[in-house]
Amino acid sequence: MSQLIAQLYDRLPQSVGAARALLGRPMTFAEKVLYAHLYDPPTAPIARGELASFRPDRVALQDVTAQMALLQLMNAGNRPTAVPATVHCDHLIEAHLGAAEDLAVARSANAEVYGFLRGVAEKYGLGFWEPGAGIMHQVVLENYAFPGGLLIGTDSHTPNAGGLGMCGVGVGGSDAVDAMTGMEWELRMPKLIGVVLTGKLNAWVSAKDIILALAGKLGVKGGTNAIIEYIGPGANTLSATGKATICNMGAEVGATASLFGFDTAMGDYLKATGRADIAEMAQKVADDLTADPEVTARPQDFFDSVIELDLSELEPHVNGPFTPDRATPISQLGKQAEASGWPMAVEAGLIGSCTNSSYQDLARAASVARQALELGMTLACPLYINPGSARTEATAERDGLLAPLRELGAVILADACGPCIGQWHRPDNPDHPNTIVTSFNRNFAKRNDGNPLTHAFVASPEIVMALSLAGRLDANPLNGALTPSTDVVLPDSFVDTTAGYVEPTFGDTPIEIDPASPRLALLEPFPAWDGRPIVDAALLIKVAGKCTTDHISPAGPWLAYRGHLAKISDNLLSGAIDAFTGKTRDIAQAARAYQAAGRPTIIVAEDNYGEGSSREHAAMEPRFLGVSAVAAKSFARIHETNLKKQGMLACTFTNPADYDLIREDDRLGIPDLPDFTPGHGLTLTLTHADGTTDSIPLSHTYSQQQIEWFKAGSALNLMSKEQA
Repeated sequence: MSQLIAQLYDRLPQSVGAARALLGRPMTFAEKVLYAHLYDPPTAPIARGELASFRPDRVALQDVTAQMALLQLMNAGNRPTAVPATVHCDHLIEAHLGAAEDLAVARSANAEVYGFLRGVAEKYGLGFWEPGAGIMHQVVLENYAFPGGLLIGTDSHTPNAGGLGMCGVGVGGSDAVDAMTGMEWELRMPKLIGVVLTGKLNAWVSAKDIILALAGKLGVKGGTNAIIEYIGPGANTLSATGKATICNMGAEVGATASLFGFDTAMGDYLKATGRADIAEMAQKVADDLTADPEVTARPQDFFDSVIELDLSELEPHVNGPFTPDRATPISQLGKQAEASGWPMAVEAGLIGSCTNSSYQDLARAASVARQALELGMTLACPLYINPGSARTEATAERDGLLAPLRELGAVILADACGPCIGQWHRPDNPDHPNTIVTSFNRNFAKRNDGNPLTHAFVASPEIVMALSLAGRLDANPLNGALTPSTDVVLPDSFVDTTAGYVEPTFGDTPIEIDPASPRLALLEPFPAWDGRPIVDAALLIKVAGKCTTDHISPAGPWLAYRGHLAKISDNLLSGAIDAFTGKTRDIAQAARAYQAAGRPTIIVAEDNYGEGSSREHAAMEPRFLGVSAVAAKSFARIHETNLKKQGMLACTFTNPADYDLIREDDRLGIPDLPDFTPGHGLTLTLTHADGTTDSIPLSHTYSQQQIEWFKAGSALNLMSKEQA
């Protein structure tokens, strides 16, 4: 790995210099990374919003999305991965009794899936991290992330790597397959949002509060198709893992990636995790691993938009419920909760997830726990903690960070995603409106415990500790006797272990899948487009309001079927609200009935459709069940790409108000589909039950290559055809 990084750094000054000359101006750090990773040397500037092709340095896959990705990789041929790649078993471990018990259950229940993932990894040359080794993003940060690199991962929180100056982008499995087969990876050159940080955080304020406050400013789609780059003197006051927390949760505002430039804190983290050689190499090209001085001096001249945050004036935030961008300062939380009718009592506290499970996070939580014990305080509700990796947990155990948490009564869970993604067997799951407070990233309805009555609020680990002790949302810890320690950022060194890591053997053992398996099934190619317009299509559903990937393809118990497309398609849009009934209904059953009758279907949705995770199942399920098109007011970036990759037609209403024209019993069509070309819109026709008609203009962002995916039936179909 060090050799690959050395090669990148050797050519970086020349790559950046050539790009700077091409642009004729100073460069942001994000631009330096992107131009240095273009698939072919550019001959002209690439406009923001224009499609570009890249060569990622690494690919990371978590176990749930890896199943479909590796099934697609198998269909792409027998060549080993063209870029370094790893599989991380972090999603399939249900939190219940504690780490040891839960891991034993997971290994038994998921033995078939783990065996499949390990077998494919060994054959195709991917590293394999076993269950219990840690959450993908924490393991990547500890072992693989490096300043100036480009990482793609089959999880929306891949931008976590930005904490070490690596541009991490969440993608669907098909994009990962492109990179692993040596093909170019496509991305529209992102817009750039500059966030200028000044001042320094106060005691109760953490890096998490920076992104919580920013989410309140940008909203859940304010960062769509953009990279957020953090600059200014305040950035240099943050730890590497604090930076990672901020970059991680950039996904909640729709950002393609988030980045900090290389600094001393990153070097310190690299050294503490046994990578002093990389820190030394990075230091030699440090000027090319940060924004140019002119950018820092005049950010408004180089970013599409600029936001300024004075860290000295920031207070802790608690975001929620039901959306991560509803930001409330802690001083206003009690009043807001009372006015909104939110349940005031806190019934569970949860610390961890890929966003907040670092050594520093555990140290700050432990400092509050020690003070609480000294003052004779007790928890007012159950408290659960999942460290980010086996390495972090072993180091925290060695340094006495977990002891006060256990003494206070916290349950230490496995080093896995757990409740953050709905893998939580919550004891006595309440049948009444209730409040939980977490240090996670998302808080959509039913997200953590499957309970629509649960109001989930997102905060920093120390605020979660404080509210778990107080047991109420209206308790402001800034007015209390506790103060989190800000002294501990890193240990002198982490425990030197790669426990749970399996090197690939590049063996030639056939990958066997039981045809009767309920968990795994080989993929059959989707049918190619027949060249005809869409006529007499049924409206499968007109979705009202927020529709995330959790609504389209829920997690929880459905995680067990992420390797079996026919089975998991039974959950299609099971969380979506029908605009005509105001309720959910069995969309999969309706889709199967239309499919059996040979009738095409169309999905209609509102803004930011597909917000949330990178799960391509949310695109593969409608494709599998015969859906021809999705028309929405707007799409989340990853989901729109996933739809395109799977041969779906994804269009937006040219006039968003036209959404209101669509009636429940309409017959729909897209008559001009045979004329599908880049830059030219399509038409959605509506024939109403009363005989009247409407024609609605649709817009799209398909390139000619993406139209070829559509015609072939999927990107993978086209790849197979070209390689035949």
